[in-house]
Amino acid sequence: MTSREDDVLAQAAVAALTGQLALTPKPGLPDPRDLDARSTRQEHDSLRWSARALAPGLAAMAASARRTGTPTPVLRAELGAIGRCTEHSVGLAGGGHKGALWALGLLVAATALDPRAKAREIASTARKIAAFNDKGAPRRPSRGSTISAKYGAAGARGEARAGFPHVKRALEALAVARKAGATENQARLDALLTVMSTLQDTELLYEVGPMGLRHVQAGARGVLEAGGSATEAGAQALTALDADLHERGWSPRGSAGLLAGALFLDALPAM
Repeated sequence: MTSREDDVLAQAAVAALTGQLALTPKPGLPDPRDLDARSTRQEHDSLRWSARALAPGLAAMAASARRTGTPTPVLRAELGAIGRCTEHSVGLAGGGHKGALWALGLLVAATALDPRAKAREIASTARKIAAFNDKGAPRRPSRGSTISAKYGAAGARGEARAGFPHVKRALEALAVARKAGATENQARLDALLTVMSTLQDTELLYEVGPMGLRHVQAGARGVLEAGGSATEAGAQALTALDADLHERGWSPRGSAGLLAGALFLDALPAM
């Protein structure tokens, strides 16, 4: 059984995920500008429905953490089992958000263990949970783990076991941009670009290889070095990067999922 507190955490995580979906212009990723085309409208709607389909699983993860009370192999196994069931439900709702489910699930569980903890403490607790092996996981290697082994990339598992460094960087970027007077959309875009600039995105590595990944990272750094999305030069660089990635069909989905994790942690003090 889930409690009201569990449901609140789950809804906050879903809101973070749908919040990043609403950002525009989002380089290489679906955003509201795409809604004029029928096919992309269907894709965007599918992503929103899939995000909402995560809520029961995330609430169950929070409940499991509250019941367990501490990071243990038992909790890790329960989260893995809930996550696989949730992936199936999300698939029925249209698919997507697999990487975001991993990040948000760990962060929601870590928050449930200590609702008064600060963002960095939550990330540290999530690292402790992720450090345990999931004995119930399928034996066959996933695409992400195969790419991680091939290129030495951290991947989603490595990111979690390192305490979500890119989530922390996104939180720092949000704070800096807001302090500088950026709009909320601009601050979130700068946070996304901060993640994109250094993340070894295994999905991108799979689709376009190391050269393509470096191209995306350099493009994101270029926007930030031009002053970020709140400046004229940064906005022009962002427009050029967005057009380039959409034309190539390259999608930095791993960065979007980690931004959602940062937006979830960022919202906690207001809950």
